[in-house]
Amino acid sequence: MASVDVPVALLGYGTVGAAVNRLLTDSADDIERATGHRIRLVKALVRDPRKERDYPPPGGVLTTDFSEIANDPSIQVVAEVMGGVDPAGGYVLDLLRGGKHVVTANKQLVARRGAELFEAASEGGVQLRFEASVCAAIPVIKVLRESLVVSNVHRVLGIVNGTTNFVLTEMEAGKTYDEALAEAQRRGFAEADPSDDVNGADAAAKMAILATVAFNSRVGLEDVDYSGITAIDPLDIAAADQLDMVIRLVGAARLVDGQFDVRVQAALVDKQHPLAKVNGAFNAVMLQGDAIREITLEGPGAGGIETASAVIADMASVIGTMGTGFLQNDAAWRELPRLPSGDSTSPFYFRLSVEDRPGALARVADELAQREISIARLLQHQNGSGAALHVVTHEARVGALDDALVALGALPEVHAASRPMPVVSDRGVAELGWA
Repeated sequence: MASVDVPVALLGYGTVGAAVNRLLTDSADDIERATGHRIRLVKALVRDPRKERDYPPPGGVLTTDFSEIANDPSIQVVAEVMGGVDPAGGYVLDLLRGGKHVVTANKQLVARRGAELFEAASEGGVQLRFEASVCAAIPVIKVLRESLVVSNVHRVLGIVNGTTNFVLTEMEAGKTYDEALAEAQRRGFAEADPSDDVNGADAAAKMAILATVAFNSRVGLEDVDYSGITAIDPLDIAAADQLDMVIRLVGAARLVDGQFDVRVQAALVDKQHPLAKVNGAFNAVMLQGDAIREITLEGPGAGGIETASAVIADMASVIGTMGTGFLQNDAAWRELPRLPSGDSTSPFYFRLSVEDRPGALARVADELAQREISIARLLQHQNGSGAALHVVTHEARVGALDDALVALGALPEVHAASRPMPVVSDRGVAELGWA
């Protein structure tokens, strides 16, 4: 059967755009054998065509005129790899409304404007695909939307930011936070401005997308409680190791009594848990549902070539299903309420700096007990003239624990309290050897 020539376009031609073109060129025969299509880049929208680029495209491909893509009837598939919410969002909306299929690697755009984009796709009778927006080469969106469409997924747990995972892994090896971050930047795992990574915003956008697809209900970035890793101290790393755990930035999305709860925060992860074994700049996502029990997907979650491979896979999927209406509709077909933030429950870890004198620990235990929080494990280290208390609780409401930490911070015996971190483990307290 003769192959079909398919001209495509890009919005943007930076690291990812160049990698897309390289893969389309170098793997053209493989793509054609697998799909029956010869995918060919014909236009790429850029701000400055004269800028020096890795793997420059042939002459005539680069353009500063969006209409050359939007008004070309031969171009039916466009990949947005420029990043940012504006002007990318406006371009994508125009393309969808104009009847062109769009593939995007833009997590912030999908997390913030997903409802608007899917409405435009539905009205235009086209597909919007966004695999590359979450975990690059890991096909988690495809698995959720296609393979697990009737599996009733009720929990998504994952490490979805490679920068922070690399930094935490390096800190376990003895580096300070600053040293680990500098190494991540030197090796290309962190941007010059890593703010969105280290403060949790990048992972929060990804978890909003995953929760939306998994639970079929719109979850926006504003619905995600998130924090980062900047406050992680070597004392926390050492305490985690003593508890047979490691610290990871974990995204968790759950359905609780018909309500969704989505959060991203540093967590203590049991060394026997699958996520504890995810090191360096890798990502992993665990999916739990009624029909599947548990599936774990792991692989590189960032990088130009990895993201480009996901973009091309989405392109091939669109081309193979054009005209069928497949995956044209928004994944969010219902509206679920958000679980009140303070009602989320978990075992927790936190650290206190206290005066080393009789009665200090009793005051701490009393404040916790007043809020029905019990201590499962306690470590104590001398800390100058005082002591550092590392406390692990049994299952507790986050709202009750936050109230307790405010009360503890007001005690004269307590000098400082850390932000609590959830404990992630599939084992019970007895199996962990805790009281």
